[in-house]
Amino acid sequence: MSDWLSSALDYIPTWIDYQRELFDQPGVSLAIAHKGQVLLEHASGMADLATREPLTPRHRFRVASHSKTFTAAGIMLLRERNKIRLDDRLGEYLVDLTLDVSDVTISQLLSHAAGLTRDGPDSGQFSDRRPFLSEAEFRTDLSAPQPLAPGVTFKYSNHGFALLGKVIEKVTGEPYGRWIYDQVVVPVGLTETTPDFDPSVCCPLARGHSTRQPYGRRFVIPGDNVTNDMASATGFTATAGDLARFLGQLSPGAQSSILTVASRREMTRRHWRDAHSQLERYYGLGTISGPPGPWSWVGHAGGFQGTLTRTVALPEQDIAISVLTNAIDGLANVWFESVIHILKAIHDLGAPGPETARWRGRWWTLCLLSWMRPNLSRPVSTRRSLRRRRHSAISVRPAASCVTRPASSKRSASAASAW
Repeated sequence: MSDWLSSALDYIPTWIDYQRELFDQPGVSLAIAHKGQVLLEHASGMADLATREPLTPRHRFRVASHSKTFTAAGIMLLRERNKIRLDDRLGEYLVDLTLDVSDVTISQLLSHAAGLTRDGPDSGQFSDRRPFLSEAEFRTDLSAPQPLAPGVTFKYSNHGFALLGKVIEKVTGEPYGRWIYDQVVVPVGLTETTPDFDPSVCCPLARGHSTRQPYGRRFVIPGDNVTNDMASATGFTATAGDLARFLGQLSPGAQSSILTVASRREMTRRHWRDAHSQLERYYGLGTISGPPGPWSWVGHAGGFQGTLTRTVALPEQDIAISVLTNAIDGLANVWFESVIHILKAIHDLGAPGPETARWRGRWWTLCLLSWMRPNLSRPVSTRRSLRRRRHSAISVRPAASCVTRPASSKRSASAASAW
């Protein structure tokens, strides 16, 4: 491991813990992998505010639309085995669909360009108001006229990925969950991932949480419901470490993967721009990507009942980052970009030398929290305002050490906060 990466891995857990406290989040689980190896696993806060169960890196999360990346990888694997083609019509695999739905292609479903409804007329399964849909139920939604013609623009659709799960079942002759687990999850070496919630193995489970408003407190959302025939769109449970490992091996430059380089390039290339995003976002085949550049990223997000999660790979650096939060107002979609910024800043500054180690630490003043991290030539300060802290008075506490530890193959942090 390079010195700059070792330095970054020492700094990031302290930063993420501060953010969790600053924004009053129940818990956060973080993992970072490099060249296919998980180097950092860190968790802090609570897995369940009602029971005060501490969150650990071993807690599984409902990771929702991360499921789409697993499903897309399964489709690409079947394509490599000459079982399916991306330009095949859906009607070649599934019958009793309307003509318009039958005519969409596998590629259009994978890239959300089929013009299909997102969730039908009632998306209550995503807010725990009703069970997740069966195949018969989402087929009923798809029997109505669909919003757009296929191939016109990007339009996100959970129903589209539910259809892809049924395509996998038709081609393989096996239930989606069993096939995707045996052919995608296990070959990657994932040991804490399942295609849907299973009480016999999904333990410990990080519970979801509501927002604090309007009642002035968060409510626990169990998150232990099965997703039925929507699993291929939203069912997966996983740890941050497993997700970092999975997304890392999907990078085109990864040394080891279940897919060929050609398949990974097709999955991760920018097929459609998301015109509805305020930021520059693109969609590939079961993957989301950001703007091009030397620190570009590709991955997916997930929003389940009470959780928000994000996992990305940085292809040029061969680094993968997973940030899992267990509140519906979690900041995983903000924090992953901040972690990338930290990695880039420390990379550009270079690793610190022993002569500047005394500058490393964290200092409180009445108005600001400052982190000091040395460059080889000068110390660099990162300041954070205390305006949003809940404490009515500031108490000075010993600064948590940021001194670089000897590089190791794996780092683990306890659930206890650095504060």
